[in-house]
Amino acid sequence: MEVELGRRAAQQGTSDVVKQFGQKMADDHSKANAELMTIASSKGITLPTDVDAKHRAMIGRLARMSGAAFDKAYAKDMLSDHNKDVSAFQKEADSGADPDVKAFAAKTLPILKEHQSLANDMNNTLNGGSKKSGGNSNKAGNSNSNQP
Repeated sequence: MEVELGRRAAQQGTSDVVKQFGQKMADDHSKANAELMTIASSKGITLPTDVDAKHRAMIGRLARMSGAAFDKAYAKDMLSDHNKDVSAFQKEADSGADPDVKAFAAKTLPILKEHQSLANDMNNTLNGGSKKSGGNSNKAGNSNSNQP
């Protein structure tokens, strides 16, 4: 989801912060996804190649937006998503059962924390700190987007 939305943000975002953040998401999450696919493949696990229905709906909603409305909604969604991702990766890095997945989570966590910080800054700039779709940034929700 972050890769697809990142590409969209880089192309249809109106503010430089959204375009730059979007490109960073596309680049960083593509790299992490490729690494995760390699780990999964080595273990005989096939990971999904498309996003789930919930995230597909988010992509569709944002695809229908443009201008400042897109930028603001993207900023809120990225903050919410990265809050959830950081929590999930922290949990895996701390107590994961598979050593390779645990190591991947620990290696990826600092990048996700950087993304979380950038998303927070972007959201503060565009939405005045509003987290309507993100909830409490200190709490993680359950998300099926545990892939970077």
